[in-house]
Amino acid sequence: MDRMIYIAMTGARQVMEQQATTSHNLANLNTTGFRAQVDSFRAVPIQGPSMQTRAYVLDATTGADFAQGAVHETGNPLDVALKGEGWIALQAADGSEVYTRNGELHVSDSGVLTGQGGLAVAGDGGSISLPPDGRIAIASDGTVSSKDARGVSTVAGRLRLVNPPPDDLQRSDDGFFRMRDGQPAQADADVRLTPGSLENSNVNAIDAMVNLIALSRAFEMQMSLLKNAESNEAKASQILSMNP
Repeated sequence: MDRMIYIAMTGARQVMEQQATTSHNLANLNTTGFRAQVDSFRAVPIQGPSMQTRAYVLDATTGADFAQGAVHETGNPLDVALKGEGWIALQAADGSEVYTRNGELHVSDSGVLTGQGGLAVAGDGGSISLPPDGRIAIASDGTVSSKDARGVSTVAGRLRLVNPPPDDLQRSDDGFFRMRDGQPAQADADVRLTPGSLENSNVNAIDAMVNLIALSRAFEMQMSLLKNAESNEAKASQILSMNP
């Protein structure tokens, strides 16, 4: 009896957590470059004396779905979308590097090229500073140039584009991806950009809604098991009380 209660209880708790994950994915349906979070369940036996027959449900987060989202053209010269695999490196406030697929770039009041969250875009030699009143262009290899009123073009820097293995990346609480070992990823010259475009979130709204409904039914099933266990316990107590 207690085994069923324990499994149903832990199962219901993990279903609630996966519902939160799916809701989070849906909330980021329109977030540029967002990567859907993926969870999975597994049964884990409990260690200890007289616990060999007990098990609990563990939510094993497998990480993120790294499939590419749809790319749409914006015409904005500061917008870039990654072609296939790859990441744009940004400089975090603590000096470390973070990685994003959000290529919606801006120029700060001080003339520094910034990305998601207002973080400075990492270049080959640090942050990228741009002259005022220049026409900015970003090439497919990440080279950033500025053309003045006379038509003279000046190279301001090059975006640091990286492509580490997905298993080496982990999502942080701020939504950015970081290297698991804390070291900056190596630049990859093969990563290419599509200027004037942005990549949509890779969350499939229909799949997420269907998954949310399935999780709701799974939670109801776990609650039903708990009610059955309570009913069985009450009936067993009645039977035992009838014995002389």
